[in-house]
Amino acid sequence: MKKTYVTTMPDYIGAFLKASHCFASLGMNITRTSYNKAIDSNTLFIDAEGTEQQHEKAAQMLKEIGYLQAQREKSVVLIEFRLEDVPGSVEKVLQLIQQYNFNISYISSQENGSEYQLFKMGLFVDDEQKIQNFILESSNLCSVRVIDYNHSEKIYDNSIFYNSFVSELMKNMDLPQESRNALLVDANLAMQVLDERGLSPYRTFDNISRFAGLLAKSKGSQYNARVTELKLTEQVDMILIEPPCGSNTAILKSGDAYLFIDTGYACYKEEQLQLFRKLIPDFDAARKSVLVTHADVDHCGLLNLFDEVLVNERTAQCLRLEAESRNGFREENPLHKPYIGICKTLTSYEATKPEKLKVLWQSPAKCVNPITPIGYFRFADLSFEVFEGAGGHLPGEILLVDYGNKVAFTGDVYVNMKGMTAEQAEYNRCAPILMTSVDTDPKMCAMEREALFARLGAGKWQIFGAHGAKRDYEVSVAK
Repeated sequence: MKKTYVTTMPDYIGAFLKASHCFASLGMNITRTSYNKAIDSNTLFIDAEGTEQQHEKAAQMLKEIGYLQAQREKSVVLIEFRLEDVPGSVEKVLQLIQQYNFNISYISSQENGSEYQLFKMGLFVDDEQKIQNFILESSNLCSVRVIDYNHSEKIYDNSIFYNSFVSELMKNMDLPQESRNALLVDANLAMQVLDERGLSPYRTFDNISRFAGLLAKSKGSQYNARVTELKLTEQVDMILIEPPCGSNTAILKSGDAYLFIDTGYACYKEEQLQLFRKLIPDFDAARKSVLVTHADVDHCGLLNLFDEVLVNERTAQCLRLEAESRNGFREENPLHKPYIGICKTLTSYEATKPEKLKVLWQSPAKCVNPITPIGYFRFADLSFEVFEGAGGHLPGEILLVDYGNKVAFTGDVYVNMKGMTAEQAEYNRCAPILMTSVDTDPKMCAMEREALFARLGAGKWQIFGAHGAKRDYEVSVAK
């Protein structure tokens, strides 16, 4: 088994050698280490493989050499306050600093032509909890962020950056304390992955904060989903729900039968339920089925609300892995793993119960072509041919094409980028930065899109991607 140790490295020569010896003496293999003094001068992340008994002994040995209980010396934390550019705006912050008994080691401020001024201060700190409380309290006065992880000529000693950074994420999303360690590990892993690709730590953490801010901003009364109702066929009505963040949810209705396609993020459970009950008065009593286009976090957050989850075999395999607390397909990609971990924690994702899975289509052993026919699916007078993609976006992805009614559901193989709201477009700009690409294989995904459109016959089509509005698409008859 693999475990991540979030340790405090003592400040003396040969400190890491001692930690390495702890694992080597137990026959354990260190699979990853991460330490960046410009970001956090003490925190060292160590991934190691071993048995449960070996991990217990390793934890005890690290504790004995001061890695898990090291006393932190006084450090300087550089904080940026976004203040209104009016006389006296800094006084409340200074008064709060005085209440907390912090000494100021550095001050820098300059107007920038806007209504706000970015006021930077370096504070001497010797109590981690004290500075965390200060950051939380000062955030009620103005926008606050710890910025000493930014590239600059001066390196400030900030031994509590990770904890203060994660505390802010948890506050924004109202997360329980047990989420802390997972966020610590994944935030560090995201930084390390992108740093090795030449991207600055500042950009990494800034985008994680922006992503969390977008999720939080759309909670409650700010959940401004775009809802479109349309007549899809003679027998089928459709409701398309487009949330500010996460995948669309399509609801097909024929008589008293309902079929949902994808569900969005788990963090919007109450908001989605409120919408479902408003749009479908008998929602709670009705038997509910949901079809999954692919096993990404933003598509599968609410699957446990449904009686049955309709999938192909490859998507079922991914969801079963998650139910066993193992890596899903997306997490097997080292570039995507930390982002998915952050997503799961911030959105309170819960794995789908395996007993809810209903496998309707067997996946090909190997997808030779960009998209491969795997079967059919009917709902009222809709008759879809079902295709499985070669994994360009994510292994197990499916597309549904009804040639008679000229309707297609394409998941994330094709999304209507031009049909997004401003909020959707802003959200969709975050993931590519943190994942380097939302696609597992961007070139293959492009080939899948090309193969899809090549199969559409002449006529006027309604195409529903998993993000953005419906696209009306016309195929002319060749002369």
